[in-house]
Amino acid sequence: MGKSLVIVESPAKAKTIAKYLGKGFEVKASMGHVRDLPLRKLGVDLENNFEPSYVTIRGQGKTLKALRTASAKADEIFLAPDPDREGEAIAWHLAQVLGSRSEKIRRVLFNEITKNVIREAFANAVEVDKRKVDAQQARRVMDRLVGYKVSPLLWKVIRRGISAGRVQSVALRLVCEREEEIEGFVPVEYWTIEVDVQVPTGELVRAKVWTRDGEKLEIHSEAEAKEIVRELKSVSLVLGEVTRKERKRRPKAPFITSTLQQAASRRLGMSARQTMSVAQELYEGLEIGQGELVGLITYMRTDSTRVSAEASQEARQYITGRFGSDYAYSRPPLYKSRKKVQDAHEAIRPTSVNRAPEDLKGFLSLRQHKLYKLIWEKFLASQMQPARSEIITFNIEGGRYGLRASNSKLMFPGFLAVYKEDMDEEEDGQGLPGTQAGESLVLKDTLPEQHFTEPPPHYSEATLIQELETKGIGRPSTYASIIWTILHRRYVSKEKTALVPTDLGKTVWDLLGDWFPDVFNVAFTAKMESELDRIESGEDDWVNVVRQFYDPFSKDLETLSSKTAELKKSLQTETDENCPECGKSLVVKWGRGGQFIACSGFPECRYSRSLPGEEPQLEPTDEVCDQCNAPMVIRRGRFGRFLACSRYPECKNTRAVSLGVSCPEEGCKGDLVERRTRRGRVFYGCSNYPNCKFASWHRPVKQTCPECGKGLMVEKQTKAKGPHLNCLSCGAEIPLPDDDG
Repeated sequence: MGKSLVIVESPAKAKTIAKYLGKGFEVKASMGHVRDLPLRKLGVDLENNFEPSYVTIRGQGKTLKALRTASAKADEIFLAPDPDREGEAIAWHLAQVLGSRSEKIRRVLFNEITKNVIREAFANAVEVDKRKVDAQQARRVMDRLVGYKVSPLLWKVIRRGISAGRVQSVALRLVCEREEEIEGFVPVEYWTIEVDVQVPTGELVRAKVWTRDGEKLEIHSEAEAKEIVRELKSVSLVLGEVTRKERKRRPKAPFITSTLQQAASRRLGMSARQTMSVAQELYEGLEIGQGELVGLITYMRTDSTRVSAEASQEARQYITGRFGSDYAYSRPPLYKSRKKVQDAHEAIRPTSVNRAPEDLKGFLSLRQHKLYKLIWEKFLASQMQPARSEIITFNIEGGRYGLRASNSKLMFPGFLAVYKEDMDEEEDGQGLPGTQAGESLVLKDTLPEQHFTEPPPHYSEATLIQELETKGIGRPSTYASIIWTILHRRYVSKEKTALVPTDLGKTVWDLLGDWFPDVFNVAFTAKMESELDRIESGEDDWVNVVRQFYDPFSKDLETLSSKTAELKKSLQTETDENCPECGKSLVVKWGRGGQFIACSGFPECRYSRSLPGEEPQLEPTDEVCDQCNAPMVIRRGRFGRFLACSRYPECKNTRAVSLGVSCPEEGCKGDLVERRTRRGRVFYGCSNYPNCKFASWHRPVKQTCPECGKGLMVEKQTKAKGPHLNCLSCGAEIPLPDDDG
């Protein structure tokens, strides 16, 4: 009897699953997608219901050959990519290209990589869900249509090499519109007045002037504030009603993808892309001592807050044992999910709450441990009793004015014993000591303070993800790539944590907003996301959904196709200078390197120069200055790129651009950094040079080789194979996906 073949996406996942399944199974990795739309043509038949033309991804031929050989010998084939649309599409493509009998192929779904769950999943294998495949296919086709139809227009009008994405452009719109709000904001003056009062026992207590003649007080000028202060000094202050109320604060739901990315950004300073990369490692499996290889968290791309009964029971036992029975719910708490389609998933949680973060510290990297601790604490808190506080409010009467001092006292910490939300404040329970209603208070000081209303803040990664989720744009698996894309394309820059549109980003959005008002509309994009959900649930057909998208899009394209020269000219800005060579007026244009000044008489006159004071754009990084803790940025100098402190010139700290990859030489503890030769050619070497002589012309990346298991590969690109990874040890190759927009 032959073995059963199991196919997953990654070598790390394959290694963990193989350990659980035993000798009767052969586990191989597909290295992600094996088929996709072609690189250099549209690949979508517009005359035949948007029929996609799939081809084998460059570099995946060797992987497919090995999978076909293994499948021919297997009695059963289990397809076990991730349990989402993308994973379902990978499974479907594998089933299409393996050429085995359909009854021989089964789909395996699991939400966590642990022994019992894996074995149960294989005992309950299902068919590939074609509805999920259709939903992913609709998204892929729409994204390809935008990428391949809009980008050439941007090339002609602005410059070659820039591009537009269907969902990323809406995210850019949100960032640009927020910038417009900030720039157009007019601050409004207002004042507040606090007072220090002395109680009979001698203590000073601070209260705020709250009402006037029974209505909430609003102060709009300094003169008005001074008049109120004058009145307060002439009246007697008496302690009025003292109220005490109990407040219950319930824990929030365990993490879903968006809330995990937001919390990791705020608390750990991790980008959405970093968060998902580290979460993938925790999900796929890590060694935690004595050869035990286990997935530490459940699947991290989810919008469900559901928790299995078994996980809730285990948490309840842990909470009772560690904190006492008062802290645990008698019944598992239920949290509402925002979406219904993927509620078969669970929330993001530890696969076992008994694996406390402190017990795993020696087995995880710093980032892995921080993220695991965040997920563990959030889940445990979600299964705990509410916190209870007593809110004490002291109302003070002063003539026509009402003053208020209030405080809260924590009576029972509940979930706060484990996890405090970002906005939680400490509660000290102090009030007006030794006072009773009717007692006189002495006014000791008045503290009027001027304020101005503030504009809305720039989006951060956390708040942009929150906005995308609230408006129904994108899916859990796309938030990280959306933000990475607009940063990578230099449409948006990261200033500390703020996302600020660049001049290029503003120009791109101005054009896209004018050209395609329907397609890059927030409501329309959200509607398309709901339509993808309807495809997955079987309520709509994928061709109909794509047609809803393409019909208005194609009309806009047709209108614009003959106007590119006119549109390019509309981006030119007149200056008050004349050309020193021909006397015609000078204009600001867009070119390959950004904006520049050129003669309006082009092409007869080719005079041009750089914009005065034009600063090179700084690339944001996730690095932190080791001298002042400010973010580091990538600058360019005579010897190429280097890391510099964003507080320059106050802080002049610099260092080589690190790749975040350890040197592969045995015994070396250095990191790989970007360097240049005397002639300016980029290469990658060890930070311990000259003690370590490791060097590579190709960019190294942290990737486990599927053939020899080494943890380092390099990025290459050739005409024949396109972008791919190459192992320095055995020469194995892994294809990299293209980006349509």
